Amino acid sequence: RKEKDRSDELLLNILPSDTALELKNTGQTTARQYNEVTVLFCDIVGFTKVAEQLSPQELVKEIDTYFRAFDDIIGLYGMEKIKTVGDAYVAVGGMPLYNEASAKDVVNAAIEMLKRVHLLSIERKQNNRPAFELRVGLHTGSVVAGVVGSKKFQFDIWGDAVNIAARMEQNSEPGKINISDVTYEAVKNDFKCTSRGKIEAKNKGMIDMFFVEFELG
Repeated sequence: RKEKDRSDELLLNILPSDTALELKNTGQTTARQYNEVTVLFCDIVGFTKVAEQLSPQELVKEIDTYFRAFDDIIGLYGMEKIKTVGDAYVAVGGMPLYNEASAKDVVNAAIEMLKRVHLLSIERKQNNRPAFELRVGLHTGSVVAGVVGSKKFQFDIWGDAVNIAARMEQNSEPGKINISDVTYEAVKNDFKCTSRGKIEAKNKGMIDMFFVEFELG
């Protein structure tokens, strides 16, 4: 019983609860489409350069500090973590089933992430340790979600909304939250935003982008 509980706990740590239950019951999962999902991409600026000067143990410890902080924050706002890729972190609001985290929740989570990184930077500079900044991008749209592979399988998301969110992050700046016109329409009554005009997004053409304004302190 103890081993089964531990196995279930590990599965829930890898997959959303409804997907984990489906996999347990049927041995397979069904891909699903979700609408009105807000995708968050963020990247630790300058990490690659500093990583070259760290031992493998130090490297893992550094990035683990940040990602654990992000895990806590998205949990507070009811979001779902999707994956980490190197020093990039991806999470969503509005999926899987019964996830009601809105675009507003995702923006608030992004603000908290930037505030946490700012505090960590102050602490680290005081201790002569490497400090980093965070670059964030958000977009709202439809995604397809599912599990890929049969070994070391991974829950992931696909679709145009994912690609555009990645472009939002790439066109953001350190310490900033860059959002698409679609996300702006969803949160414009809740946050002050500054228009950046139309900016070219790789393979996506010109997209209206906005910075969310907020105070770090």
